Amino acid sequence: MAYQSINQFTNQVEKTFKNTTDEELEQTLTTAHQLYLDWRKYNDLEERKRQILKLGQILRERRVEYATVMSKEMGKLISEAEGEVDLCASFCDYYAAHADEFLQPKIIATTSGRAKVLKQSLGILVAVEPWNFPFYQIARVFIPNFIVGNPMILKDASNCPASAQAFADAVKEAGAPAGSLTNLFLSYDQVNKAIADKRVAGVCLTGSERGGATVAKEAGANLKKSTLELGGNDAFIILDDADWDLVEKVAPAARLYNAGQVCTSSKRFVVLEKDYDRFLKMMKDAFSKVKMGDPLDPLTTLAPLSSKKAKEKLQQQVDTAVENGAKVYYGNKPVDMEGQFFMPTILTDITPDNPIFDTEMFGPVASVYKVSSEEEAIELANNSSYGLGNTIFSNDSEHAERVAAKIETGMSWINAGWASLPELPFGGVKNSGYGRELSSYGIDEFTNKHLIYEARQ
Repeated sequence: MAYQSINQFTNQVEKTFKNTTDEELEQTLTTAHQLYLDWRKYNDLEERKRQILKLGQILRERRVEYATVMSKEMGKLISEAEGEVDLCASFCDYYAAHADEFLQPKIIATTSGRAKVLKQSLGILVAVEPWNFPFYQIARVFIPNFIVGNPMILKDASNCPASAQAFADAVKEAGAPAGSLTNLFLSYDQVNKAIADKRVAGVCLTGSERGGATVAKEAGANLKKSTLELGGNDAFIILDDADWDLVEKVAPAARLYNAGQVCTSSKRFVVLEKDYDRFLKMMKDAFSKVKMGDPLDPLTTLAPLSSKKAKEKLQQQVDTAVENGAKVYYGNKPVDMEGQFFMPTILTDITPDNPIFDTEMFGPVASVYKVSSEEEAIELANNSSYGLGNTIFSNDSEHAERVAAKIETGMSWINAGWASLPELPFGGVKNSGYGRELSSYGIDEFTNKHLIYEARQ
């Protein structure tokens, strides 16, 4: 596996990174395990809070520098990359502010004596993270677990090594001790070796279903806790009482943000018959106005995809959809530009027997479905092996909440596109994975809920 930083706008290899040796992995495990033992012994929560606040300060001070690294490496718009750095800094503030509350022992009511539950660290975690949000994906798992006292070994995607190393270097600069977060350029065999190591307590992964199944199998074989976030095929449901001015403002961005390479971006747009033509025309108008170009140029509104491989896979998926009866309402034409650009595309007439019906398309491709009723919309939304997020538009909040409660998913957004905030738990059900990140739920995932009980005499 070659770890290379490739500029997706110029297609130029900017840097290649040397793979981690088995000896380096062993040294990392030794250092991280000793750190875990030290943290358990001395309980340096106040120091970790100071270090995480310092990390937030560094992220804000160097946001343009870090954003530029991400934009060059995976094609992200510079404005989106800067927003990503800011979001990571907000995680630092949030967990430093709430650490004492989240880790406070919980008193258990019992008439038989005295009982409380302590929240304690477990040990080293292995984090296997993707490329689409190079800082955010790391921050989402590292920051809460650093606060808990779980050292982390990071195996990031092979196409964003510079971003991963930049984040790890920022953690070190913030004063975190060696072993807190170690970015390693591992092979998959080495990932399995790390998971199996007795000093490792758990593994968290964001990625594909295939990658998740492999990691979960290894974790299960070694009795290790795991959390998985495996993508989605989120529905965007427009109810009869929706505010169309708001729909027109949100819907295109809900698909095109980060060039459509977001697990929680809306991918299946579910529209009532009476609004179907109106919606298609609106989306076509918005998609036709995007400006492709250098992601570092503030005037660019659609960035290239993250790699040549990603572009080729998306084109194969669109071709498969069309070969099996889907119709191209807009797009699906080659882009005559250097870089991994994909023309925004709108597909219709995708039937349940189309192989793409239950497939996540990771890029600027919107699938639009026509339904005759709200009940049919709910049934369509649930007819998926995924269950990460979904969006519902309605002028009646109670109506929207009733519909949301009927969707088999981990997250629902009402009258807004997907969002990620430190106080909101993130995660899905079905083939979208299990476990939660962020909020108090995220800090609980890899803690030992240690019962202390004294029986009444």
